[in-house]
Amino acid sequence: MLKMFKTFGGYIEISKVEKGCWINVSAPTQEELARLTNEFCIPTDITQDILDADERPRMESDDDWQLVILRVPVTSPDNGVPYFTVPLGVFTTPEFTVTLCSQPNEVLPFEQPSLYRENRQQVTDVLNFILKLFLLSGNTYLRYLKQINQQTNMIEQDLEKSIRNKELNKLLKMEKCLVYFITSLKANELILAKLRYSKKNTISEMNEDLLEDALIENKQALDMAQIHSDILSGMMDAFASVISNNLNVVMKQLTLISIVLMIPTLIASLYGMNVPNYFENAKWAFPVILGFSGISAYIAVYFFRKRRWF
Repeated sequence: MLKMFKTFGGYIEISKVEKGCWINVSAPTQEELARLTNEFCIPTDITQDILDADERPRMESDDDWQLVILRVPVTSPDNGVPYFTVPLGVFTTPEFTVTLCSQPNEVLPFEQPSLYRENRQQVTDVLNFILKLFLLSGNTYLRYLKQINQQTNMIEQDLEKSIRNKELNKLLKMEKCLVYFITSLKANELILAKLRYSKKNTISEMNEDLLEDALIENKQALDMAQIHSDILSGMMDAFASVISNNLNVVMKQLTLISIVLMIPTLIASLYGMNVPNYFENAKWAFPVILGFSGISAYIAVYFFRKRRWF
């Protein structure tokens, strides 16, 4: 999917490239990738790097272009892991700016990609646009972390009564999400630090404030992800023991039930043997044996309950 806008405001869509325009590409097709290479002269290795799921955030520049790659969070319920991160590249030239991501994301949603949703203004400041990307990315991380925390609390309630590994596997997936988030947030923080020092003498006051906000938001998301990761690691260890203990309780109860049922079975087996037992001609033999079996089973249950084994 590819859309072109007059400026970074993202409100005026255009059909052909103009000076200072913004081109937003999300989940591109092969035809769109070929267009990026042939029409917009973006090197093939750069597009491949941005589309590489394992690409690290970095800054790169040449005489007539600059590249900034950051990692943004995305959701994918069908991927096994509900949240993970992907690279988002910002390729800037004097003529235009291209944002490219391999997955649809909430940082630059394709239907409403503008980062300036509070007012319908046309913005031409590239650095302001990049810093807004980092700021919105940090906000998205924080929102997803709250969702992870809510899902973890729901899984925790199920784990208290569980004897299966299903809930433990869910916690493992949540921990994977947090590992992805922590790794990406640390790398994004390094890029923000590079932007601060590389633009130290030329950055405007507004962009300097925006850079500070982006750093604070990224740091807050990183701290929150690390705290959740530490809590989740301890919780998984604790609930692994809880599941084992719950299974032991169930096995103990099944064993006690087997013992209780074994007593009348033993009595019935003794008096069901094909040998003289002195009761074969008595009319009251069956109810007496049945009553004795029931009383014996009741005594066993009473003993177990008194010992609080049931």
